[in-house]
Amino acid sequence: MRKWLVSILAVPAAVLPLAAVAQVAPERAPRVQSDMPRYQVYAGFSYTSLNQVNQSRYGLVGANFEVSRNLGRFFAVVADGGFYPGSLQSGNPGNPSVSMVLGGMELHGNIFEKWAVFGRGLIGGEHTGGTGQTPSVSFAGGLGIGVERTLNRRFAIRASGDTIGSSFSVTNNTSEQGGSPHLRWNARAGAGVVYRF
Repeated sequence: MRKWLVSILAVPAAVLPLAAVAQVAPERAPRVQSDMPRYQVYAGFSYTSLNQVNQSRYGLVGANFEVSRNLGRFFAVVADGGFYPGSLQSGNPGNPSVSMVLGGMELHGNIFEKWAVFGRGLIGGEHTGGTGQTPSVSFAGGLGIGVERTLNRRFAIRASGDTIGSSFSVTNNTSEQGGSPHLRWNARAGAGVVYRF
């Protein structure tokens, strides 16, 4: 009886390890592609202060354009351009205009269902024309923040603000005055439309 019991128990003991080895892992669920658009384009009305021009009384108005490429859920690379051809009121010396081309990184995320915030750091170049600034193009850069409200899958509206630093000399600076450029910070604000694709 004892041998018979051992032989009955030996058969399952021998077969169980084979059954465990022969199991097939369950199929993994297919990876779901995020429906987050990879690119977005922004165009909007913009304002910049004009602190690099001595005795300027009014900032300049113009347009701001941006293209960004999402690198994941929270990061994007950004190319930004702005053109400010004049002010709404006279009173600035000369006929000032500002144009800038900047690029950098953006950190963004949703705070509510249709609302998102972002922060970014930008570097590039800025040109101040119509006032005799030196140099003609200055290294520029700064930090900015903004908020977006999603309207649908493709469109959103945005409001943003930056502070952009650039280094121009005093207007009509001579070698006797040292010819040294001075760092100035200009506030920049804008609002416009975002298209995502």
